Amino acid sequence: MKLLVVEDEPKMVRLLERGLREEGHQVDVCTSGAVAVEQAEAVAYDVILLDWSLPELDGLAVLRRWRERNLRTPVLLLTARGTVGERVTGLRAGADDYLVKPFDFEELVARIEALHRRSGGHDVERRLGPLTLDARRRTLSRGSEERTLTGREFALLQELSGHAGDVLTRSELLSTVWGTGFDGAPNVVDVYVGYLRSKLRELADEAVTIQAVRGVGFRLVIADKVEGKR
Repeated sequence: MKLLVVEDEPKMVRLLERGLREEGHQVDVCTSGAVAVEQAEAVAYDVILLDWSLPELDGLAVLRRWRERNLRTPVLLLTARGTVGERVTGLRAGADDYLVKPFDFEELVARIEALHRRSGGHDVERRLGPLTLDARRRTLSRGSEERTLTGREFALLQELSGHAGDVLTRSELLSTVWGTGFDGAPNVVDVYVGYLRSKLRELADEAVTIQAVRGVGFRLVIADKVEGKR
């Protein structure tokens, strides 16, 4: 598995990094909450280990930002806070599991494996006509040809393909893909649609396209799929 560890305590970082690599996992480390917010969107991780007590931007704030931005990667919250109320707070903020420090390393590994199984593991794929959208690897492929998608490109294509044939407005896409707290320019949707169109054209020619509906938004059209109505 590819894991992201978000932890600022050096001794804990060394323990987790060494132990998880010995278990055969790929491990990236972030010691800053602000950096972790962007890192998790830029790289496709299977599971994220997140410390609650980070400096500046704490773990709960990081977690809420991920969920607002529609990042669905399973998150295991690590913390010394172990009361029932604190556990409930962490889970309601968007954590998928919660482990109190100090913990047994074998239990940590077992919880990571359980989260990975629960999220669908390696088999999260969606067929788009002749193309395959791989959620774990964030790739779009046709046979042996493959294109890697950024986190935002993947989220946008996943949303459009989940409603193939239907028109999704720019405001709907902004809310779902960029999060309700996004305060940038609305034309960012058009920019990312352009990126996706280029990759779709390279792999599928006109078999899978993103059509603009003037004054409304966009829809994904698969040549052999009957279009929906909206």
